[in-house]
Amino acid sequence: MSYLTAAVVLVGLLGVVNLLLSFGVLRRLRRHSELLSARQTEQGPLMLAAGQTVPAVTATAIDGRPVAPAEFPGQTLVGFFSPGCTACHERLPSFLSYAGELADPAKVLAVIVGTGADVAALESELAAVARVVREPADGTLTAAFAVRGFPSFLLVEPGGMVLASGLAMSELPVHATA
Repeated sequence: MSYLTAAVVLVGLLGVVNLLLSFGVLRRLRRHSELLSARQTEQGPLMLAAGQTVPAVTATAIDGRPVAPAEFPGQTLVGFFSPGCTACHERLPSFLSYAGELADPAKVLAVIVGTGADVAALESELAAVARVVREPADGTLTAAFAVRGFPSFLLVEPGGMVLASGLAMSELPVHATA
């Protein structure tokens, strides 16, 4: 009988220890969640927001022609892509579709940020519907548009004012066809 009592007490103590450890783990997870969310808000936006103006800069497209946001011919779709970015490849079809609806490559700018073998494949897909600029991570356009996340999509007015921006094409206004 004493063995049975000792076993029940031991199982009860193990249950209490397990419960205390679980509460400790939950408290630590909550603290980490708070730290992560605070860190994300400290970093700020991942690109220029609507209403902001792109600084006056000039870059060179792969065809050798200059590209300047202040001289965009009309409302221009701008997309920033990185070759090793999974989300970039997932959202590329929606960018190509939106760009195709504009039916004017002069009103679409695709910026490929980075180097590597994947750049050529991405470049050939985008060149069909857009002017393409290839630049390093600290490139002129990446800095001017304050891009810190990929993919980034912006709709820019003539003169360089950002009309809308987002990490998905669904965050931009729907293009109205005439």
